[in-house]
Amino acid sequence: MIERKVTNVANFLDALRADQDGSTTWFPGHAKASWTLLPGIMRSRSGLSEASSLARFKQSAAMLTDSTPSSAFYWTFLMQHYGVPTRLLDWSESPLVALFFAVDSFAKHRNAEAAVWCLKPTALNKNANISNAIETNYIPSFEAEELEPYATEKLKATNVELLPVSTIATRNNPRIQAQMGTFTIHHTKRVPIEAVGDKSHVIKYLIPRNARETLKKELKLLGLNQFSLFPELTSVGAILREMMQ
Repeated sequence: MIERKVTNVANFLDALRADQDGSTTWFPGHAKASWTLLPGIMRSRSGLSEASSLARFKQSAAMLTDSTPSSAFYWTFLMQHYGVPTRLLDWSESPLVALFFAVDSFAKHRNAEAAVWCLKPTALNKNANISNAIETNYIPSFEAEELEPYATEKLKATNVELLPVSTIATRNNPRIQAQMGTFTIHHTKRVPIEAVGDKSHVIKYLIPRNARETLKKELKLLGLNQFSLFPELTSVGAILREMMQ
């Protein structure tokens, strides 16, 4: 696995250019470089299964949704959206969006390096034997046949532990569209994305702790802020509170 250190937007872009090979790339930003690429439910110590949390979420959320999600997958997206731990990991097609999330909370993690990961989703999927001979950058959607074994209701139907895969979903709310969101989904195998196979599908960009505030200021100049990524009324309030401090 390649690791590179970046301290400003310019050398971050230089590093991205050096690592491009023509394949599709996705990115998440981590406020602490030590965090692994494991979904929330696999980091939780509660012991509550996704099936149980899904049932409890539906119990109270059904009457509050504008439209009923069409499948367990879309209920899972809704849980993820509202901060419930699931088997999903959020990614972005934009490296600058990921960089924003890596450095945004620098004040809470002043003594920690941050990180942006780069994932080659089709390379990850080949480890799970998902590929397409005709379409080089093929990535299945949640409606695809390859994803059926990953549905919540199918997890207990097999004793086989499958590897995590990259997948795309309908961007059905302003937040996921603004963040150019995509997903990976784990099955039952508790393996971080960066530990799958020969690890050639990931690159890690390390951000020294003393560079995080500078990077946030540079991203602000480029128009990346709370409202541009969370186009909601709460973001308007947060920006105004920051201005008034």
